[in-house]
Amino acid sequence: MAKAKYFSARDLDWTLIGLVLALCSLGILQIYSATRQTDWQGAHYRQILYVLTGLAVVWIVAQLDYHALIDRVPLLYLLSILGLLAIFAVAELKFGARRWIPLAFGFKFQVSEFVKLVLVLLVARYFSELRQETLSGVDLLKIGGLVGVPMALVAKQPDLGTALSYVPIVGAGVLAATVRWKYVAILAVLAVLVLPAGWQVLKPYQKERLMTFVDPGRDPRGSGYQLVQSRVAVGAGGLWGKGIAQGTQTQLRFLPVPHTDFIFSAYAEEHGFAGVLLALALYFAVVMRIIYNAQTAADRAGSLICLCVAMLLLFHLMVNVGMVIGRMPVTGIPLPFMSYGGSSMLALFALLGLVNNVRLRRFVN
Repeated sequence: MAKAKYFSARDLDWTLIGLVLALCSLGILQIYSATRQTDWQGAHYRQILYVLTGLAVVWIVAQLDYHALIDRVPLLYLLSILGLLAIFAVAELKFGARRWIPLAFGFKFQVSEFVKLVLVLLVARYFSELRQETLSGVDLLKIGGLVGVPMALVAKQPDLGTALSYVPIVGAGVLAATVRWKYVAILAVLAVLVLPAGWQVLKPYQKERLMTFVDPGRDPRGSGYQLVQSRVAVGAGGLWGKGIAQGTQTQLRFLPVPHTDFIFSAYAEEHGFAGVLLALALYFAVVMRIIYNAQTAADRAGSLICLCVAMLLLFHLMVNVGMVIGRMPVTGIPLPFMSYGGSSMLALFALLGLVNNVRLRRFVN
């Protein structure tokens, strides 16, 4: 049996970690500004704790050989399904949804966030073990079913935003493989055909969000309030922004949840177009750095892990930013590394740990 290989901290991808910490710093600053003199005052201290804990998570995950993790995917997948089922038995009902398992000292655990790690490993194993070069329809159905089960359980909570975030993980594997265009066309047709059925299973508030996305002015004081105020905040930032803790939409509480889902709106108001460019440049650099690690990976499984993480981050960024400017429906998808939240932050750092895991084993036999 081969002896386990351990690495020192200097072997980590500190360029990637530094870029991420820069984004986290912007988020902590904005959380401080957005929660001043509110019930959430002091949330930035917790966010700092989550980031510091996240760095430890990166180190721990990086030490675990990703090949060993991939070998244990069946067990991890089973545990993730059991965890999602446990949500319905032990999670508290909050805002009409069951998503968080209560822990000690007021902390909560969101199982659906950590399922992303399992799905990244699952997709990496599935597509790296395919013997034929071209994906068949059966291959697509198999991986679709495997990912569809946790998606359905998360959507049932209900948490449609997180459920949809599982799609780009599979998408990364499909894009990295060779697939016949006829299967892509069939999937597109099926997606169009199931849209009417999908509309019927949506919750009333989810239907309302979609209708508000089409016409935000239909109910500006009700279902369209978040989107209207968000767009006002983004536009009010101008070129240089109004300054830290000076945004009127944010500080006068017109903007809902400015430290979580709509943190980008608050950030745009107080830091302006220049601040937005800085944040987007950092996100671009993070995604490109992860893709670089995918290109230099020792094997196909490692490359797929990095591609899945990059695709997931890009999906979160596009949906959240698109949401706050009215180009996407309002969903509960946080902005990576900036939105307040323990489970999402630790899950993201664990994904960074997987990327570093792949990087560290480029030259290990």
